Amino acid sequence: MRRYSLIAIFLHWAIAALLAFQIAVGSALEDLGARGFALFQLHKSIGITILALTVARVVVRYTRPRPAPVEGGWQGALAKGVHGGLYLFMLGAPLTGWALVSTAKVKVPTLVFGIIPLPHLPLPAGANDPALAAHALLAWVGIALFALHVAGALRHHILLRDGLLWRMMPARSPLLLVALPGLMAAGFLLGRLILPAPAPKAAAAQEKILTVEEQSPTDTTAVADNAVNAAPPAEVENSAAEPVGPPPAWTVQPGGTIGFSVGNGGDTIRGSFSRWTAKIVMDPDHPETADLRVEIDLASASVGDAYQDGMLAGDEFFGVAAHPKAVFTVKGAEKTGANSYRASGTLTLKGASEPQAIRFTLSGAGAKRKVSGSASIARAAFGVGNGESSTGLDPKVALNFRFNAKAE
Repeated sequence: MRRYSLIAIFLHWAIAALLAFQIAVGSALEDLGARGFALFQLHKSIGITILALTVARVVVRYTRPRPAPVEGGWQGALAKGVHGGLYLFMLGAPLTGWALVSTAKVKVPTLVFGIIPLPHLPLPAGANDPALAAHALLAWVGIALFALHVAGALRHHILLRDGLLWRMMPARSPLLLVALPGLMAAGFLLGRLILPAPAPKAAAAQEKILTVEEQSPTDTTAVADNAVNAAPPAEVENSAAEPVGPPPAWTVQPGGTIGFSVGNGGDTIRGSFSRWTAKIVMDPDHPETADLRVEIDLASASVGDAYQDGMLAGDEFFGVAAHPKAVFTVKGAEKTGANSYRASGTLTLKGASEPQAIRFTLSGAGAKRKVSGSASIARAAFGVGNGESSTGLDPKVALNFRFNAKAE
C-alpha cells in the first residue's frame, strides 16, 4: 500500500499529539483563574504551533503525491467530510484564540514559548464575544471530529483489516504502529499531569485569611529591630515630651524597595514597584508630627514575567491608562514600641480612596535612619483583580517597604 510522504507523516503525528495535549489542557483552563496563567501562555504557544504546522500540512497535501482513497460511497464521503472539518478546526481554533487574546480587555503580550513575540490582530474590541463563542464551538466540534477520525482509522485497521494505518507509517514496523499513535495518548496524559493542583477548600482559605488578619503585618526585619530595641512601656511613655521646633523633613536615599505579594492557590506571586517617591516630615520622638505622602508609578509594577506584567497594567488590575499612580497620605502616627510605629492614612488607588494602616520600624540614630515596614491591603476595595483570571488570588495583598532616609 502506498504511503504518505515522510514530511506528511511527521506533520500528521506531531499535530495529533499537540491536539491531544490542547484538548487535555483547554478543558480545564476556564476554572483555573490566575493559577492557570502560565498554562494559558503555553496553550497559546502550542495553538500557534498547530496553526503553523497545519499550514505546512496543507502545502504538503497539495504539492506531494498522496495515496488514493480506499473507500467510496457514503463512507468515503464521511471520511472526506471529517478530514475537511479537521483542517477547518486546526486552522480556525488557533485563529479564533488569537483573535480572542487580541481583543481582550486585559492586553497581555504573547510570546510564543516565551521567545517569539506575536502581535495582536487589528480587530475591534467588539469582536471579542464572537471570537470567544467561535473558539468554544470549534473546540467541541474539533473534539468530536478528532474522535471520529481515530475511530475511522481503527475501524479500517482492525475490523476491515485493509492496513490503512500503514499509509501513515514511515516503515512497516509493529513498534511504530504502537509508538506513533501512542504519541496522542502521551500528549493527552502530559496535559492532564501538568494541570495545577486543585485550589484549597474554602474553609482552609478562610482560616488562612483569618490567621493573616490576626497577625501583626510587620515584616521580619521590623520584628527583629523591635526585639533588639524594645523598651519597657514606662520608658516609651516617659520619652514623650513637647517637640522642640518643627519636625525634620527626610530625603529617601537611592536603593529603596516597595514590594508586594499575594497568595495564588498553593503558590505566592511576588513583585515590586521600581518607580516611586516619598515626602516625609516626622520627628521620630514625636510621631504625631508625621506628614507622609508616597506616590507609586503603577506602570512600574513587575512580577518578573512579561505576560503578567502586561496584565497588571490592564483594567483588571491597576488600570494604568486611567489611573497611573497610587497615592498614600498620612497625618500623624503613634508609637507601638521604642522604634516601631503605626500610622493610619488614606490610600488612593484606581479611583478609590480608602483608609489604610501601615506599620513601620526606624533603626539608627540622628540624621540617618533605616525604615522598614508593611501593610495588608484588601484589593477588592480598589477593584484590583476584578476579572476571571483573578479568581484564585487571596483577598488581601501584602505590601512591604524598606529604604534609608536622611534628615535635610
